[in-house]
This record gives sequence, structure tokens and C-alpha cells, in this order.
Amino acid sequence: MPKPIRIGIVAGETSGDILAAGLVRELQARYPDAQFEGIAGPGMQALGVKALFEMEELSVMGISEVLGRLPRILQVRRELLRHFIANPPDIFIGVDAPDFNIGVELKLRRAGIKTVHYVSPSVWAWRQSRIHKIKAATDMVLAFLPFEKAFYDRFDAPCRFVGHTMADAIPLEPDQAAVRKELGIDPSRRWLAVLPGSRTAEVGFMAPVFLEACKHLTVHCPDLGFIVPLVNQKRREQFLAIKAEVAPDLNMVFLDGQGREAMIAADVVMLASGTAALEAMLVKKPMVVGYKLKPFSYWLAQWLVKTDYVSLPNLLADKMLVPELIQHECTPCNLVDEVSKLLDNDNSELIATFTRLHKKIRCNADVQAADAVAELLGR
Repeated sequence: MPKPIRIGIVAGETSGDILAAGLVRELQARYPDAQFEGIAGPGMQALGVKALFEMEELSVMGISEVLGRLPRILQVRRELLRHFIANPPDIFIGVDAPDFNIGVELKLRRAGIKTVHYVSPSVWAWRQSRIHKIKAATDMVLAFLPFEKAFYDRFDAPCRFVGHTMADAIPLEPDQAAVRKELGIDPSRRWLAVLPGSRTAEVGFMAPVFLEACKHLTVHCPDLGFIVPLVNQKRREQFLAIKAEVAPDLNMVFLDGQGREAMIAADVVMLASGTAALEAMLVKKPMVVGYKLKPFSYWLAQWLVKTDYVSLPNLLADKMLVPELIQHECTPCNLVDEVSKLLDNDNSELIATFTRLHKKIRCNADVQAADAVAELLGR
């Protein structure tokens, strides 16, 4: 009898755990006796992945927190490498967490172990020289988006476009009426979803300008309601403190999380640039993308970022589908102008384009990723 396939796998945060769990599930369907071990969150562990270390070991954000945990993170990496080199898996899969995983993949590949990196870093946008290390570290990068594969092809680096799991999860035609009923909001009103970001700095920069825009919009569109999903209690408290100063009398509906539901329920979305823009595209909502940074960070980004656009809908379409108001252009007046146009205009052509792009990246990513791993395993 052949030995069961052994797969090393590492996820560093909740999104990676969800992504890895989908891949593990597909691989288990092909290889029922496969053994999985590495750094695993609850979703992976529920499927039987053996956790050599808990995912929380890597789930740190912010420079100060990372520096404080750095000795332990480096220790985890050393012990993980020691384990896998002494007990080589048939393949190692690093799921996102590139700062940790790519270094692990490089050392394991040099030790003769096949490696896969699932979710391309934004190497196509900035620090493009990283492509050479990624190429040396991996037998295959699994990319969410087609333009990512095109970038890897330029450097003859092995990459496979597998589609985006978010595109698989979101229906092509979300049910706005059902979501409005679920949220208990007035179905006869027009609604603007306001997403100021998920990080402290983002909310600090974006909430004041978004709130000022909303104040002006109540004059232009007296029937307009505002839905504000906030990712956790800290961001809610931060946003409410800013609102008390900027727009104390503005009526808003606040949601705990539920960003997707807020966007589906809305007619238009005003959001801070990030993954939320892709999600807004997938739920077929016209949007205005804004973003502000500290002056030095913006100056640095202008030197480092190598793309013509910042939002994923525009990057996917390779043209300006949705307005991007960045730094000095991100003013209440400009936001009001762009949101008003979307509220007043027929957006059917834009929504049809969003639907075409959705279909383009809706490829059953879990299955596609498992196919790529199976090909490398050769079993």
C-alpha cells in the first residue's frame, strides 16, 4: 500500500484559515487518507489538520506588535522548518501571510520539498523586486486575479489563476429586497452604504471626510439614508466619537460587521480603498472609492506603487470604471459630486460590466487550487 500523502500547510490569520479550509476540503475529497499538519486556525483544525502551532502565533498587526512578538515568530519559524526538513511532506502550501510563508517556502524548496504559495502578494503593485524571491521559493503561485498571472508570466515565474473565492461565494444577482427586510431598513428609501475602513488609521482619516460628504448629501438627496457597517466595537466607538464632532445630528443605521449585507442593501457605496471595493463590485453596486494617507506615506506610495489604479474593479477592467478620489482629491465636495451622479444616473451599463468581471473570476477557486496541488503531487 502506498504511504498516505503528507501535506504541510500554514495559515496566518482568519481569512487564510477560511481559504485553507476550502482547499483542504477539496484535497480530502481526492486523497481521503491525506495527512495535514502545520499552523492552523479553527476551520482547518475542524477538518483534521494537525496544528503544530496555533494560528494566533502569527496573527499580529502593527509594527509595534510585530516587533514585540518577533522573537517568538522567529522561533516558530525555526521549529517549523526543523520539523518539516526532518519529516519532509510531499508538498508544502503557504496560504497568504507572505512575510512568514515565502521565507519558509524558500528554505523548504532548497531542501527538495515542493512548495505552493496560495494568494499572490501585491507584488504587481509595489516592491516588484520581490518577484525574484517568490520565483525561487515556490513551485507554483495560486493567484486570485488574472492580471496577477499576467505579471508572473512576464518574469517566467510559475503561476496559476484559480479565480477568487469571494466571487464563488457571492451570487451573480444578490437579493436586495431580502437583505433590506433582514436588516429592517425602509425599502422605499434610497440608501448609501458608508465603509470607512477596518483599521484605526483608515477610520481616523476617512470618517471625517465621509461624514462631511453625508451631511452635504442630505441637502442634495433629502430621502437618502446611510448604512454604516463597522468591523468591531473599537472601530464603532472610534467612528461614533468622530461623528459626535463632525455630524452629531446625522441619522445613520449602524451595523456590527455585515459589510456585504450593507452593500447589497444600498443603492450606492462610498468606501475606503481595499478589498471592500472588489466586494462592492461583486454585489453589483456603483461605488466611489476614496483614500487618504499621512503626507509622507502618500509621497512614498507615489514612488513605490507601480499601477495606474488603486481599486480592484479598475485594475480588473484595466480602465477607470469607478471613481477614485485619493489624498488631495478626497474632499467632501468631490465625494458628493461623484455619489450624486451615481444616485441620479442609470448605472445599468456599469452593473453589466461588473457582472462580466464577476463571471471572469468565478472559477470555483477551491477546486482549481486543489487541481494545481494535485498536478504538482503527480498522484
